[in-house]
Amino acid sequence: MSENLLDKVMAESGQPLNLCYQCRKCSVGCPMVDEFDFPPNMVMRMVQLGMKDELLKSKAIWMCVSCETCGSRCPNEIRIAPVMDSLRAQCLAEGVTPADPVTVALHTSFVDSIKTFGRVHEATMLMKYKLKSKKYTSDLDVGLKLFLKGKIPIMPKKSKNVAKVKEIFKNAGI
Repeated sequence: MSENLLDKVMAESGQPLNLCYQCRKCSVGCPMVDEFDFPPNMVMRMVQLGMKDELLKSKAIWMCVSCETCGSRCPNEIRIAPVMDSLRAQCLAEGVTPADPVTVALHTSFVDSIKTFGRVHEATMLMKYKLKSKKYTSDLDVGLKLFLKGKIPIMPKKSKNVAKVKEIFKNAGI
């Protein structure tokens, strides 16, 4: 049992997880629940119980798409997306091997692109993802079609607020 997991996740996410009484409305509404190894309500309970090792190795924390359906259904207004963000950050910070390394490769490539350009630059993000995941030719047909239609620009466009975005990441410790 991990000491202080509940307090740490509540502090990092700003969510009152101690108020979760397992009504399961979050799990019933989750569009990704079939991809999770633990449904959202179970993740909340596992945090309450301090089951850190199981959570950080789970698929659930990486499969959440942050759609906020769970929070809109919760009678206690608990938003699970920030909780999942906190757990993902802990997983990366502690070097835990995730259940699905390919999903983690996509996540980190996406975040790295935003850190660099202040927005996502698809070509750079995809190159990093392919190198990290070692899935060099998957989706090649779709990628080529998007490139030929001009949907994946070669040259990145930096946001006017790159410095502000970098400051946000720095303040978040990412």
